[in-house]
This record gives sequence, C-alpha cells and structure tokens, in this order.
Amino acid sequence: MSEQRLFEASHVGAIAVKNRITMAPMTRSRSAQPGNTPTLLMAEYYRQRASAGLIITEATQISPQGQGYSWTPGIYSTEQIDGWRAVTDAVHQAEGKIFSQLWHVGRMSHESFHVDGKPVAPSPLAPDAQVWVVGKDGIGRMVDCPTPRELSVEDIQSIVADYRQAAVNAIDAGFDGIEVHGGNGYLIDQFLRRTSNKRSDHYGGSLANRIRFAQEVLEAIGNAIGADRTGIRLAPFITQRGMDDPQAIAAILALAAWCQQKGFAFIHLAEADWDDAPQIPDEFREILRATFDGAIIVAGNYSQQKAEKLLANGLVDFVAFGRPFVSNPDLPRRFAESLPLAPIGNKATLFGGGAEGYTDFPFWSDAEE
Repeated sequence: MSEQRLFEASHVGAIAVKNRITMAPMTRSRSAQPGNTPTLLMAEYYRQRASAGLIITEATQISPQGQGYSWTPGIYSTEQIDGWRAVTDAVHQAEGKIFSQLWHVGRMSHESFHVDGKPVAPSPLAPDAQVWVVGKDGIGRMVDCPTPRELSVEDIQSIVADYRQAAVNAIDAGFDGIEVHGGNGYLIDQFLRRTSNKRSDHYGGSLANRIRFAQEVLEAIGNAIGADRTGIRLAPFITQRGMDDPQAIAAILALAAWCQQKGFAFIHLAEADWDDAPQIPDEFREILRATFDGAIIVAGNYSQQKAEKLLANGLVDFVAFGRPFVSNPDLPRRFAESLPLAPIGNKATLFGGGAEGYTDFPFWSDAEE
C-alpha cells in the first residue's frame, strides 16, 4: 500500500497512542469463579496484544445486577480491581494502552444472575434473545432471556452511581480510560430505542427523554475521571434483539451532538459484522463527522484495505479489529508486513476454558518466511 494510515501515531482524547489499530472488545468468559475476577491468564492475553494502538477490554459489568453472561468479569469488588490491575500492569509493561469497557446488560440477562429472578430494563419487555449461561453441570448453553422488571427512577439513579463508581475503580486499577457500552441491545441502547423503551416519565417518550439516561451516565463518569478519558460505544444500524427502531439514528446523532458539546473523547460504532450485513451509508458517516470532532472508532469485520480507505477519506480516526486479534496477537505487524493471518480454528474455545484458543496462538516467526 502506498499509504498506511493505520500505523500513524495519534490521540484518543487525553491518551497518546502509537497507531490507529484498536483491539475491539470481545467477550471471552475466562474470569475466575466464584467472583468473576480477572486472572493472570487474562493479563497474558491482553499483554500479547499490546502492539495495538489501543486495547478496549471485554465488556465488564459494573455491578452484580449488570451481568448477563457466565464468567464475564466485573469491576466492583476489591478482588476484581486487583485482578484488573495485573492486566493493566502487563499491558503497560508491553508499552500498550488499555481502556475498560463498562456495561450493564439490562434485559439481556437470565434469571440465574438475579436474586429475584428478574433482570431489569426501561420497560417490562422481553428481548427475544438468548445469553450464554453455564449450568450446574458446568456446560455453557444459549438460553432465553426472561421478561424483565421495569426500573424505577430510584433504580436508574442507583445504576448511574454504579457506572460512576466503576469508572473510578477502572482508573484505580490502572486503565488509561473507559468506554461505556451503549450499543448492541444492552441497557443504554434499551433506553435509546422506542421498541424497548415504553416509559411515560422523563426517561421515555421523546427523543430528549430517551437519551437522558446515556447523558446522565456519561456526565457522572466524565465528572469523576474526565471527559477526555471517556467514550461511548453505539450501534446505530444493528436491529436484532428487538431493537429495530427507525428513530434510533436520530437519537444517536442527538447524543453525539451532546457528546461534542461536553468534550467526550470518542464515539465507537459497533457495526454489523456478518458477511451480507447492511453497509453503513456514507451520509451517516458524513453527518456524524460533521457533528462530532472527537475520535471516531469503527468496528465491523473490516479488512486492512477497507480500514485504510475509511481512514484516508477522514470519516473515521481508528479501526477496531476483533476476531483477527483472537488468533493473531501480533496483528499490527502482520498488517504492516503483509503477512498471512492465522485462522481462529476451534470456535468452541471462544467462550470459557483456559489457555487453548486464548493465549496459545503464536506470534509470526521470521523463520516462517
């Protein structure tokens, strides 16, 4: 390639990064049990991939209530914070930068994670979706999500406080910044869309009301750790899990305009990543770029060539890669030197397990050339 913008140094808010390649957040379900605590194996996994300009961790629940899948890590207990500190230490020793992705799944959960058997949501509507749950036999299965209970205003304020504390915990654990997961049908996304938010109070109905929860979460975090270390992930064109709302784009652009006013560091777009997925219209990218001048990150089954094209036209600033980073811990080098990419192989190792399919993928050896 004549120009490789992926390898330019840049900034994400307050954080300087060595290239524009981001490791996308990917759930791998390898936290220690009981307690959903990050492990030294997780530290090694992220350390191996520290040549990315920025690593965004797997989604990490802000509270026990925020959990929706088995063995996903949290960041609310002392043990979890200590476990994450080992991860950030390992990444920093390898000269990498790492942000924590904070989430609350809302209705994308299962009764086994809740004392009363009820996940929570803006409205008591089931998502017509499944989550991965490990049964008493130790085997993980996809199971249906039940109908959630509706959050009270007091509940909502408590969750905002949980987000704030989780962000403070993340900085205490050594993270360079945080990303709020506001896409893919999880709690913040549930508030944004009319298909999942039927509230009649000041958190539902109008567009201004539907973006209010996201604004309160971001403002609480920004006030605690700095807006220039805070971003949000959004999923404008993803419609599964009962999230198909024609007004979603308007809500997301209104939230982006507010993020611009408040000086938040970045917006990360989760784009559909299956082979025949709908393409993101250039018009949307152009409007978002005109609306928000912070960093724009995109993730969605990108090739190196497609990533370079988007970077060249100025519509995005960083491109995140997910599955290629699973089996290619040295992905930036492979891109830079046009080396072949290793396949994932056994997909059964993606969720749960140990080192197999996690930290045992080799780096490219010069002897292979």
